[in-house]
Amino acid sequence: MVDRRRRSVRTALVGEALRVALAGRSRTDPGGGLDIVDLGGGTGGFAVPLAVEGHRVTVVDPSPDALASLERRASDEGVSKLVRGVQGDAAELPGLAGESSADAVLCHGVLEVVDDPVQALQAMASVLREGGVLSLLVAQRNAVVLARALAGHLAEARIALQDPDGRWGATDPMPRRFDEAGITAQLADAGFMVHTVHGVRTFADLVPAAFVDSEPGAADSLAELERAASQHPAFRALATQLHILATR
Repeated sequence: MVDRRRRSVRTALVGEALRVALAGRSRTDPGGGLDIVDLGGGTGGFAVPLAVEGHRVTVVDPSPDALASLERRASDEGVSKLVRGVQGDAAELPGLAGESSADAVLCHGVLEVVDDPVQALQAMASVLREGGVLSLLVAQRNAVVLARALAGHLAEARIALQDPDGRWGATDPMPRRFDEAGITAQLADAGFMVHTVHGVRTFADLVPAAFVDSEPGAADSLAELERAASQHPAFRALATQLHILATR
């Protein structure tokens, strides 16, 4: 229950912004849902709720274990016919999902770990139909600089600030992080038009877990604070992640 509450605070904004974007997307079948591709969607944290809303979701993920969990989750929610799991990665996306086949593509926490981010963005663009929506969630450099400094690792904070990939050292488990200017430029190069940028987990990773877990109403208050700060430029720059909505 506690872990679920904290995860909800961290993902609520992404889900809300995504649903608003999808609501504005015209449907091939006015009475039906949209065709959505979730790259790296794993066990279906976003895919299954979207299927419950009536959308058809193809999850492309390299992990067979994650796809097996996705299948069980979709079955439990009664949406197995709307969710399809395909084993593969970003480089294979056009062949697996089909070019110009999707009304929306989700790429959450994936661009940091792919072999070639530029190629991955181009692959996602090729899968989208004209006017299709891209929901992109990426780790932000500024947040790790602040986090390492607050933890007393000042040299690592300086390295992360200057490193081209936003890494704090050779043992950093994250292959790369982004800043807002850099990722929006890469999106433009791939043919995307950025519409909104939200900061995600601006405070959720800083507020003590014990407080959120024990104080009545704290989780709701934290979610409201996250929502209020998400588009404020000064606070967005400190968020752990950036959520970008763009169209092709």
